[in-house]
Amino acid sequence: MFKQYKHGIAFLVLLFLLSIVMVACSSDSGDSDAEAEEPEKTEEPAEEEGTDDEPAEEEEPADDSPQMGGTLTGAMDTAPAGVFNPIFYEEAYEDNILSFTHESLLSQNENLEFEANLAKDWTINDDNTEITLTLEEGVTWHDGEPFTAEDVVYTYKAMASPGYVEAGGVRTEYVVRLVGYEEFNSGETEEFAGVIAEDDFTVTFKFTEPNVTILKDIAFPIIPEHIFGDVPIAEIPSHPATLNAGEVIGTGPFQFTEMLEREQYVLSKNADYWKGEPYLDQVIWRIVDQSVMLGLLENGEIDFIADPNGVPAADFETVAGLDHIEIIEQTDFGYQLMGFKTNHRTDADVESGTINSDNWIPNEDMSEQLVRQAFAYAIDRQAIVDNLLYGHGSVINAPIAQQFWAYDESAVTAYEYDPEKAKELLDEAGYVDANDDGLRETPDGEEWVVNINYPTGNQLREASAPILAQFIEEVGVQVDLRQPKEMTAYVEDLTNDNTDWDIYLIGWSLGSGDPDPSGLWKSDAAYNFGRWNNPESDQLMLEAMQAPEAFEQDYRAEKYSEWQAVFSEDLPALLLYAQNKIYGFNERLNGVAPMPYGFINDPHLWWVSE
Repeated sequence: MFKQYKHGIAFLVLLFLLSIVMVACSSDSGDSDAEAEEPEKTEEPAEEEGTDDEPAEEEEPADDSPQMGGTLTGAMDTAPAGVFNPIFYEEAYEDNILSFTHESLLSQNENLEFEANLAKDWTINDDNTEITLTLEEGVTWHDGEPFTAEDVVYTYKAMASPGYVEAGGVRTEYVVRLVGYEEFNSGETEEFAGVIAEDDFTVTFKFTEPNVTILKDIAFPIIPEHIFGDVPIAEIPSHPATLNAGEVIGTGPFQFTEMLEREQYVLSKNADYWKGEPYLDQVIWRIVDQSVMLGLLENGEIDFIADPNGVPAADFETVAGLDHIEIIEQTDFGYQLMGFKTNHRTDADVESGTINSDNWIPNEDMSEQLVRQAFAYAIDRQAIVDNLLYGHGSVINAPIAQQFWAYDESAVTAYEYDPEKAKELLDEAGYVDANDDGLRETPDGEEWVVNINYPTGNQLREASAPILAQFIEEVGVQVDLRQPKEMTAYVEDLTNDNTDWDIYLIGWSLGSGDPDPSGLWKSDAAYNFGRWNNPESDQLMLEAMQAPEAFEQDYRAEKYSEWQAVFSEDLPALLLYAQNKIYGFNERLNGVAPMPYGFINDPHLWWVSE
C-alpha cells in the first residue's frame, strides 16, 4: 500500500488501518457511560417433535403497518456548535437538529425538483421577477402559535437587515436579489420591499431582475416572528430561542426538548404536526467518537449512523455483514478539500465582521499560484481514495456536486500525482533549496515553513492530514502540521482569519437547490475562508445567473464550465475527494427514504418495529 512512496507515508496509513481493524474486531466497545450488558438469556427447552396430542399453533403473520411510539438513537462524531437557528447556524451537525425542527416553503424530491411544503402552491409572473405563494393553513409553531405570512416576511427581512453579516450571518445569498435589499441593508430605509404579506396566508417575493433561481431563493427554513420580531439582529445568535433546548421553536415534526451539551440532544415528537402526528416518540442524537460507533451500532445502543460523515469506508464490509443492519450507499453531495489561505482580513475587519476584499492582506506564499499548483501535483489523491476510502469515493476537480448538470470534469486540470512536476513549479516560483539542507527557502532566501490546520471529529480527515503533510514534505517543503482543534474552535479561527494560517482542511455539504457556487467561492462570500479574490471568477458566476440567457440551461452550463476552468487554474483549494455517503441503520427502523442530499427525509413517517 502506497509502496511507491517513502516508508513514512505507508506507515501512517498502516497505523490508521490497524486502528480501524482493532475497532471493527471489538464487540464490546462503547462509551464510558454505556449501561452494562444484559446477562445472557437461557432458552426454554424445546418441545419434542412427533407428538400428536395437540395441533401446532400457527404463527400469526407479522404486522407490517406503521406502529406508534418508540425512540431512535443516532450518532454524530462531533457535537453541534450550539446555534440552532436556520439564519445563523454554520455546521452540518447543527443541521442534524434543525432538519427535524424547522421547515421551508418548498422541499425537493429525489430528482431535485421543487415541491410544495409550507407553501401549497405558487405562481410566477411572466418575467420571473415575482412569485406569489399560498401558504398552508392550520400550521402551528411548536408553542401553538399560528404560522402565517408574517413569519415568512420576518425571516427574509432578518437576513437582509443591517448588522446581519456582522452578527455572523452567512445566508445573504437568499436575499441579495430581492427588491430594496441595498437600501434596507444600508439603513437608508426601514421598509423592506422584497417580501410582502398580502394576507395571513399569501406572500409575494419581488426580485430586482428576472431570477433564474427563484424557487431556490424562496425555499429557506422559516423562523417565528413572534419569538424574534422584537429582538435586535445582533442579539439573535445569543438569544435563548437560538441556543436552548425547549426554547428553539419551529413548525417541524419534532421539537428540540433536551440537551446534555456535547453529549446528547433529544428531539420529541410534535403531536400537532400539520402533516400528521409522527409515529416516533423521540429521536436522540448521541455524540460519540467514530472509533466506537461501529460497536454501538452492532450491539443496538445506537440505531443509525448518517450525516454528515456516515459509516467509515473502512467499516463497510463489517457493517454489511451484520444481519440486523441495513446499508444505503450513495454519492455524497459535497467534498473534502485542502484550502489555501491566499489572503487574510485585517484585524479591524475581523473585529467588525466586515468582508471587503479591498482591505485584504496577501498571504505572501499561498497567494502564489504556482505554489498552489505544485502542491496539487505533489499529492496522490487517488491513492487516498483507494487506501483510506477503500474505493468508496472519487477524486473530483470541480467544486460543484457531481449530481448537478453543471459539473464538468472535462473543463478542469486533473492534477494527477506528479512530484517531479511539483518540484519544477516550485523551482519556477523561486522556492529552491539554496543552502543544500534538503528544504526549500522562500524567493527571499528565508526559511519556509507551511502550516497545515485541521479539525477533530472526522476520523478520515484526521488520518489524511499527516499523509498530506508528508506528500508536501517529499517535494522539499518544510511543514508544520499543527495539533487539530475541536470543530467549534477551529471554525471560529478559520472565520476570523488567524493571520498565520496557510492551509486548512474542511468538508462542504453542498446545497441541493442549484449548482451556483457563489455562496462558497465569490470573493465576498462568508464561506470563502481562503479569501480568494479573482475578478474573472466573480464575473463568470454573475453571468451564469443573468437573465434572459441564464434561463437556458445550456448557457448556464457553458458559463459554469468556464468558471470551473478558472477555479482549476487559479486553484484556491485542492479538492481531495467526494466520499460516498454510507448510511447504516438498524432494521427495526422503517420508513427511511434518503434524498440525494441527505438521510433525514420525512422523519414523521419513520417508525420502529420491535
